[in-house]
Amino acid sequence: MSRRFIQIAAILGALSVVLGAFGAHALKKIIQPDQIATFETGVRYQFYHTFALLAVGILYRRMPGKVMEWAGILFISGIILFSGSLYLLTWIQAVENVGLKGIGAITPLGGLCFIAGWICLCIQALKPGNHISRRSSAPED
Repeated sequence: MSRRFIQIAAILGALSVVLGAFGAHALKKIIQPDQIATFETGVRYQFYHTFALLAVGILYRRMPGKVMEWAGILFISGIILFSGSLYLLTWIQAVENVGLKGIGAITPLGGLCFIAGWICLCIQALKPGNHISRRSSAPED
């Protein structure tokens, strides 16, 4: 799982840069400043939680466990739900499709996933014996 989280974090990190550049250059020409702010919030939170996912991937080798796996899964879910819904909302506003504006209701679910991911990371770090080197027993993937 450790390697998988690091791989996904690398892909999401690259995507964050691409989306950030797109927002800064191309998107500013076609949508309003308030819509840009929504898009930038999505990129910012994606980047923050990409780093959190990277940390989970690295820390998993020292503190393996289901709760740590859940932290990674929740960070990925949060990025998809929170940032993804903001990207979709920006797109919908850009093409003036009024039928799907309710998509913003998904955003708080992504925020809850982010919060739960941070809590899982904390719980795993608080477990006794997690700070002992486990090089020989830590799972590779």
